Amino acid sequence: MRFLGNIEAKADDKGRVFLPAQFRKALLTAGDKTLVVRMDVFQSCLVIYPESVWNQQTDWLRSHLSRWRARDQQIYRQFVSAAAEITLDSSGRMLIPRRLLQAAGINREMRFIGMGDTIEIWGGADERNFMDKDEFAGALEDIMNGSGSTADSDDRQDNNKEK
Repeated sequence: MRFLGNIEAKADDKGRVFLPAQFRKALLTAGDKTLVVRMDVFQSCLVIYPESVWNQQTDWLRSHLSRWRARDQQIYRQFVSAAAEITLDSSGRMLIPRRLLQAAGINREMRFIGMGDTIEIWGGADERNFMDKDEFAGALEDIMNGSGSTADSDDRQDNNKEK
């Protein structure tokens, strides 16, 4: 399942918003009906996880944390307690909990951004969290040439060690 794109939307008077059609189509194709939404860990936006992706993420997180270490329990608790399940109605609308919208500073106008296996929701036309064109080009060039420091380059290094 791959979510791509940058789509503006508005909530109705009851606070419901349509999940963009291209994202609904990807969900239906994958068979996910339930979504999980939580505040992003690093940015002032919301992240929507299809239930299958959420389960993979929480399973991975749980497997890397000890139930017998207080800090690990606090990390897991904080991650999962900030989440809420949401479902789409028959029209493709969803009601995002007001507490999450407020925490992210999102009002009626919002922007859905496809991030591969998740969808981010940002307030209105906020462009502050995007790199300018030259910075983006330079960063992408570094990564594509293998000199950037990303998880993918770490994976490449690990694979080279195995050979």
